[in-house]
Amino acid sequence: MVALDRWVVSPATPQGQRLGIPGSGMGRISTLAPLLAPAILVRGVGACRRSRLDALLAWGLKPSSHRAEAIAAERGLPLWRCEDGFLRSIGLGPEGPPLSLVVDDLGIYYDANHPSRLEQLIPQPLGAHQLARAQALRQLWRRERVSKYNASPESPPPPGRYVLVVDQTFGDLSIRHGMADGESFQTMLNAALANHPDCLVLIKTHPDVAAGRKRGCLALGDPLADRLRLCADGGHPTALLEQAEAVYVVTSQLGFEALLWGRPVHCFGMPFYAGWGLTHDHRPAPLRRRDHQPSLEQLLHAALIDYPRYLDPHRLQPCGPETLIRAIGLQRRRRLALPSRIEAFGFKPWKQPIVRRYLPGARIRFRRRHGRPGSTARCLAIWGRDPGRGVALRLRCSPPPQLLRIEDGFLRSVGLGANLIAPISWVVDRSGIYYDASTPSDLESLLAGHRFSDGERRRAAALRRRLLEAALTKYNLPAPPWTRPAGVARVVLVPGQVESDASIRYGAPGLRTNLQLLQAVRVAEAEAWIVYKPHPDVVAGLRQEGSAAADLLQWCDELLVEGAMDQLYRQVDAVHVLTSLSGFEALLRGVEVHTWGLPFYAGWGLSHDRLACPRRGRPLQLDELVYGALIAYPLYVSRSSGLFIEPEQALEELAAWALEPPQRLGWWRSLFRHWGRWKERIGSNTARTGPL
Repeated sequence: MVALDRWVVSPATPQGQRLGIPGSGMGRISTLAPLLAPAILVRGVGACRRSRLDALLAWGLKPSSHRAEAIAAERGLPLWRCEDGFLRSIGLGPEGPPLSLVVDDLGIYYDANHPSRLEQLIPQPLGAHQLARAQALRQLWRRERVSKYNASPESPPPPGRYVLVVDQTFGDLSIRHGMADGESFQTMLNAALANHPDCLVLIKTHPDVAAGRKRGCLALGDPLADRLRLCADGGHPTALLEQAEAVYVVTSQLGFEALLWGRPVHCFGMPFYAGWGLTHDHRPAPLRRRDHQPSLEQLLHAALIDYPRYLDPHRLQPCGPETLIRAIGLQRRRRLALPSRIEAFGFKPWKQPIVRRYLPGARIRFRRRHGRPGSTARCLAIWGRDPGRGVALRLRCSPPPQLLRIEDGFLRSVGLGANLIAPISWVVDRSGIYYDASTPSDLESLLAGHRFSDGERRRAAALRRRLLEAALTKYNLPAPPWTRPAGVARVVLVPGQVESDASIRYGAPGLRTNLQLLQAVRVAEAEAWIVYKPHPDVVAGLRQEGSAAADLLQWCDELLVEGAMDQLYRQVDAVHVLTSLSGFEALLRGVEVHTWGLPFYAGWGLSHDRLACPRRGRPLQLDELVYGALIAYPLYVSRSSGLFIEPEQALEELAAWALEPPQRLGWWRSLFRHWGRWKERIGSNTARTGPL
């Protein structure tokens, strides 16, 4: 028989082990192949009977496993049983395939009547490094507030003292194979009531029961007894486990999670974590477990580190449990910060899938830009600053709905938004928008009031170093290098902007055009060599310049059509802007920056500002600005997985993206790419607020 632990941890033979999957349902799991990599999967009954195989795979003890058992017996091959890991996924169904898997060569973890590989791993002694890792993993599990499934909001705990009683779905295989039956549930409930006469007894139904797909095991009367309450919202269990005085289970995994939260656990069956002296067991443990007294760290190390295999949801490559816990924890935090229902106005069809990626978990209804919100709408989403007519009317109602303003983040893509290149970051602002200096934004409020920690500053400094090493900017366009003129004492860069851009309308109350900016810079920097660089959307012919090139040339020494921005920043002495993000990018590189409008980075003591904002004035360190603008404020979504990522991961993806060959524009991109310029030409008052 092939040893499972050797197969799990060692590299495969050059050809890879060949594993047969006769079951069609198991073969349709989209993440199965990467979870079992580098093994070669052989699918189908016929192929499993004919092909050379090293083992057969079955899904637990389900009836579908019988065919794999028969073929394994016929061919004299090992049978390995697979199941979801204890940290399975974000959601359920095809959109939430398993991200962890257990493969057991002895049995399966929920079958207490027979040995399993997990059962043999639990008593294994831990070295100092293993012990420390198990303790850190427990803290990480609790800090990220994860569970087996992670798509739902947390169920709110009731006020006062309570104990938690966990129901399961009728017919769950872990009940029968966990030395329990239907009567075990009523016995459990009676014990909870008797053992805790001064506590509320909260019964948590299984999510599938709450959704009406299955029925539970507890037969509850109507109405419930005085001390009984039912939690049937299908919610995430973390808050309930965290605050319960005790947790009562038959064989549910929530008993294991309750141990991680430090709760007393009463078991009325024999799940994998019972029978080791860590739980209050109401059934005798199998003889195999009675001679062992493992610690909680040993149980955790076996169940979460040694036994399962994990998949990085972004790269679809093997990873450790820590990576997956952090990834799922981030999804939970981002999703739970969003309203459950949103009406989105003015988003074109090509952009609607992007909206869904940045607002996952919410039920989104798309409407025309000037459409009227529904009478029950509580949250509206728009692009940029200006609402359509219907939204503007609704905002005058009392109470007004919540308004989400969406814009590109400061590290956007490789390529122009006007070419419909999907962004890797967006901002979703609930109070304003970062380029509108007339009112506060979430970013401004954060910069003005947040008490930055040393850890936040260190993280921002590390991110800034990585950004500079990768030479990344907002659009990361390829361009030829530029050489500083010889013998020139001072070189000043003036980046042009699209003059119809909303950041000028709402962030530049004085100078409003590129020509006016150049004229002012020429007066202020009379002896300097002034380089003017038009906005890349203008160079690409997607937006209008606003001033003729001949007029601009009268006020600068050089008009640079193409030039890599990162390389330019490293060769100039100063950058003058109205509100351009180029000023922020220059600050990151230690370049002297002069602002003539009120961009989000002005007013904090880091730039030379011609205008002042009365809400600003708090002196910030550069890395405090970086933390607010690049870490706390934006949302980042992976190009590969469509899931939320951290800014550090976004930098890695952008750096890899920049090495890819340029994208060819499809017909639909070609059709829509000139939309902004066409609207400018017809003088529409509903021009886009920035490059989309």
